[in-house]
Amino acid sequence: MRLAEGIRKHGFRKWYERQLLQSHAQLVLAFLSAIGVFAAIEAASRFKDLGEQLFDAGAVVLCTVIGIIAIRRYLFLLSHAEAVANQADCPACKTYGRLDAVDECNDGQRVHVRCRRCGHAWHIDA
Repeated sequence: MRLAEGIRKHGFRKWYERQLLQSHAQLVLAFLSAIGVFAAIEAASRFKDLGEQLFDAGAVVLCTVIGIIAIRRYLFLLSHAEAVANQADCPACKTYGRLDAVDECNDGQRVHVRCRRCGHAWHIDA
């Protein structure tokens, strides 16, 4: 979900909370894929026929790829949420997170926001 759309729909605090929940769900997926890698390695270590060993090797590769993608997504979502949260202080009254999205630039990289408390407007770089 784009930043401006998320702030308009849910408010900044709920958007931030959802970003953190999504990022930590990716961390859980990475943890589960690590368990899958270890289980597939354990299963491959037993003496079996070639077909089962190839299946176990494929499971190791698949779980590794899923884990790497999940870790990268976790780090991206978490760093994006933190970067936006660091800009959510009103420069005029120092109120944190009480803002409304006014408009969004064409490229989606900058969102103009307005403080609910004092009405000061500034921009947040996504």
